[in-house]
Amino acid sequence: MINAKFAPKLALLPLAAISLVACESQAEQEADRAEDAMEAQAEQSAMTSGTEQIALGMTEAQLIDADLVTADGTDLGDIEQVRRDASGAVTGLLVELDDTDPDRWVEVPMEGLTTRPDGTDMDVQTTMTAADLAALPDAQMTPAPTV
Repeated sequence: MINAKFAPKLALLPLAAISLVACESQAEQEADRAEDAMEAQAEQSAMTSGTEQIALGMTEAQLIDADLVTADGTDLGDIEQVRRDASGAVTGLLVELDDTDPDRWVEVPMEGLTTRPDGTDMDVQTTMTAADLAALPDAQMTPAPTV
């Protein structure tokens, strides 16, 4: 049950959300739509790949759930998508970099990546620094080829 004193404020939440969206530029709205489409495609791909280990001894779902970290466990970004070539071979990981404004996504090549335990999960460890990642070009936000 909703407390009567909070009901008027709760009614304003949808209006606040609409106001926030209205403040975004056309480019920001298009970037949001591209990101949403890319994430939906990545989730669908992970669901269809099942339990097959595709890279680093991990399934696609495990990779998408992992963070990209340094050797000491410092979080560099979130893995959003597994990138493949036309034959289906994994070529890289699309990573949303931490602490960027506006948000930035880069494609990290598989060379030099390893796994790092994180409790009961696994993260992907890189030898790249935050500066190395920042120097990478922005990734294309188009859906990756699927197998």
